[in-house]
Amino acid sequence: MSFLHKSRFSHKILGFILFFALFSPSVFAPFSHAASVKASIPEDERIDFWSDYPHEELAEALCSRMSDEELFAQILMFGWAGQEASPLLIRWVSERKLGSVKVFGWNTDDIIQVAQAVTLLQQKAQADRFKIPLYVATDQEGGPIRHVKGRTSDTPGNLAIGAAAYPADAWYSGYYIAKELRALGINMNFAPTVDLYTNFDSSVIGSRSFDHDPHFSGIMGASFAAGCMAAGVIPTAKHFPGHGDTGADSHGKLPVIDIDLQTMRSRELIPFEYLIRAHIPAVMSGHLSFPQIVEGNKPASLSGFFLTDLLRGEMGFDGLIITDDMMMNGATSYTGAVSAAVSLAVEAGNDIVISSTTAQWEEPMWRHNIDRMKTDKTFKQAVLRSAKHVVFSKLKYFKSENPVPLFPDIKGIDAAVPDPEADAFFTAQAARAVTPYKADILPYVPEQAASEKILAAGQFRDFFNEAGRRYNNPRQFYFPYTLDTAQIHEKAEELAALARSFDTIIFCIANDTSRRVVSQAAARLSEQEKKLIVISVLEPVHVLDFTWADTILLAYSYSTFSFRAAFSALAGDFVPQGRLPLDTDALKDARTAH
Repeated sequence: MSFLHKSRFSHKILGFILFFALFSPSVFAPFSHAASVKASIPEDERIDFWSDYPHEELAEALCSRMSDEELFAQILMFGWAGQEASPLLIRWVSERKLGSVKVFGWNTDDIIQVAQAVTLLQQKAQADRFKIPLYVATDQEGGPIRHVKGRTSDTPGNLAIGAAAYPADAWYSGYYIAKELRALGINMNFAPTVDLYTNFDSSVIGSRSFDHDPHFSGIMGASFAAGCMAAGVIPTAKHFPGHGDTGADSHGKLPVIDIDLQTMRSRELIPFEYLIRAHIPAVMSGHLSFPQIVEGNKPASLSGFFLTDLLRGEMGFDGLIITDDMMMNGATSYTGAVSAAVSLAVEAGNDIVISSTTAQWEEPMWRHNIDRMKTDKTFKQAVLRSAKHVVFSKLKYFKSENPVPLFPDIKGIDAAVPDPEADAFFTAQAARAVTPYKADILPYVPEQAASEKILAAGQFRDFFNEAGRRYNNPRQFYFPYTLDTAQIHEKAEELAALARSFDTIIFCIANDTSRRVVSQAAARLSEQEKKLIVISVLEPVHVLDFTWADTILLAYSYSTFSFRAAFSALAGDFVPQGRLPLDTDALKDARTAH
């Protein structure tokens, strides 16, 4: 833990430096979208992406020579299932000239195969007449959202960054996450998440937020984005115009957020304003309904008001607008069909449209929109506009000083992932985040080390491993992450019966299931002399009313780093000084209302 003590002051100083540096146009300026210019390149001259012309002119010329199919494919981003890129996806890249691909969490355990797939797909793109590279994206927010797994760092995440309150922690988190993605050939990260922690029932955003405060979240988000860019990876702010004030998940249904535009401007939009001032290169539009602002439950991702009038016009954003996954029910429930949702997304002002799956060769999403391009001039102009934005941004990025190489160094991955410096940083960052919400027994040192009986109850292997390292192999009680009501009651009874034979019980609370199991068990132990200690991970709201607990430590994630830090604080290696990154007054009001 020496890194924690030695670096605390320097991190705070660096945080102030970063705050002022972030708003220099030099940080993200290269990513402004292309203006409409008249190409001066002779029509009979053979050109490709690497031709030596000004970016605006070259983007205009390349797009003017594309077929309708090539223009539309350039604004699509497809994911794929399985470890290797599917033959269908390869065909989309080589024959349809697909513009971008996304690495989702179901094909990433073997990071060497991820890098090999990226290499193959970029090779196919470079074999085309225009040689336009692919954007290769993923969701590597930190914390629980980590789509590229394998040996990549399992980091403490945004809420832990907010609890520590150092902008430098956000910067270095973005930097080390991006360095690992860079080694695999991934050049775009759908992070940072700057949704606010305003809805305490949310398990969708929750610990993915930096804080409830919009200005604080804006500073942290801009710091994270600057760290990404320092490593050469494109950051993407999400989910515009703000996903924090709902407990609903747009993967399953369209969340409805019942606020007016004035409230949105004073709250949800502020973090995006910070990022726009810092020249964030991309923003993701969310499948979110705001009925007080746009009638008819039209999602913001399909709304010209939100994307063209508000984001571009009023807020001055000039980078790429990228949809959230169009396969999510939050997008398709409004239109009833993916093909119609994609059309509306393009018309609303999105530049890239994401599908988590690779579209079949002639499915309606493709044929419907190609047919519209041939019959609807306004729609074709919208596709052309987006294609120019995409090609222009690629020219700026791939011809800049520090782009991710098209072809990753496969032999160098073992040395680069995890990043050699990441372990020390994330260990210290997790320690800075640990919050002593209740500290009646802190540090916890068994009075009779040889004879005091300790029980650890939780859901995570790393929780049990760290407990075992600290406390002479305590007895373990495992219960699953999700249980139905009958199973919760059953596990609570088992835990209470077992706990009667122990002096100290250390509980891990991660979600509503573990809250209910532990609460029911603790109620049966209330008349017994026990030391009851709680380590909270993810959203802290589950444990803030645990009056029966002697000690409550908030760690904010289930990463190895967070468990290591929590048990180090519990054992007395350092004094935890994290802050609670949520509005406790609002929490009290919410509980009173319930």
